[in-house]
Amino acid sequence: MLDKEVLSQSFLTFARDECKGSSLLYEYLSLEISREDTLLDLCKNASNGQPVPNLLFGAVHYLLLKGTDHKLKEYYPSIVNKVKPYEESFKYFKAFCSEYHNEIRSILKTRLVQTNEVRRCAYLYPAFCYIYEKTKKPLALIEIGTSSGLQLLWDKYSYSYGSNEMYGNKESKLNITAKIVGENTPRLHSTPPPVSTRIGLDLNTIDLNDEEEKLWLKSLIWPEHKERLSMFEHAINYIKEYPVHLIEGDGISLLAEYSDRILEDSVICIFHTHVANQMSLETKKQLLRTVKSIGNDRDVFHIYNNMQDRNLHLDYYVDGVESNQMIAETDGHGRWFKWLCNSE
Repeated sequence: MLDKEVLSQSFLTFARDECKGSSLLYEYLSLEISREDTLLDLCKNASNGQPVPNLLFGAVHYLLLKGTDHKLKEYYPSIVNKVKPYEESFKYFKAFCSEYHNEIRSILKTRLVQTNEVRRCAYLYPAFCYIYEKTKKPLALIEIGTSSGLQLLWDKYSYSYGSNEMYGNKESKLNITAKIVGENTPRLHSTPPPVSTRIGLDLNTIDLNDEEEKLWLKSLIWPEHKERLSMFEHAINYIKEYPVHLIEGDGISLLAEYSDRILEDSVICIFHTHVANQMSLETKKQLLRTVKSIGNDRDVFHIYNNMQDRNLHLDYYVDGVESNQMIAETDGHGRWFKWLCNSE
């Protein structure tokens, strides 16, 4: 059972580190929830390891998007055009959670936070270009915590970084924009590096042909973030056009098996974004040990964040030699990143 004090702190941290400057509604509600015992007690139903604020807000948003008629919907820009002031929303949020207590409790017990934040591909794109510069081999992608696999199709999207220049697949219907801050500029290929394999591993893979599953992913997109929703909708079309290989199971346990299946003419690229925050310390250590074991036999690259810190890291093994780099500071939703390494 989750501790009430820990839950309270998680909402305070969520308000400060995640919501500030991004969602006035969730920032305000998080601060109020942090001192409301009945809601914190409800949150005790969440599974261990889950980011509870995201899960609770996703559960409420899911019920509202399904058509639950309640005054609370008037504070959600994803549902109504004329939104009421967020400062008045908490009493309705609390009432909604009381009225639909059983439905929310069921969602907290059974659902997982599996946000497919397509915009994170904006900083993955230069990372994969960087790997291709080093190896000159097609990239064999293995994503841990893949959800529905939208990030596995990063090479099907186009990218703009604050100028008129466009990178990636210039014919794409999805153009992802992000701001590069700081002095370093990554080397961005005009066209994407070649990809030979796309494998997604997840405890619970998401089938976007299932309307309930798709609605759950939409529910995890914050109400004010209409651009995120638009990108998600565009990316779904590419999943239908370019199916990816999604395998349900423990990604870390499956990693060695699926790495062994990749031919030597490709370089293994293991990646995950904002998944490690749901891993225990021992699980993180196991993942790093597994990647190192793969690196004893062949070249492998590992892109990740939320293991040691929030920044984007690249560990790799080339000819058995280990290298570790912190390559970028990133925004949680991919709106900006600061490139930290010098492109070669």
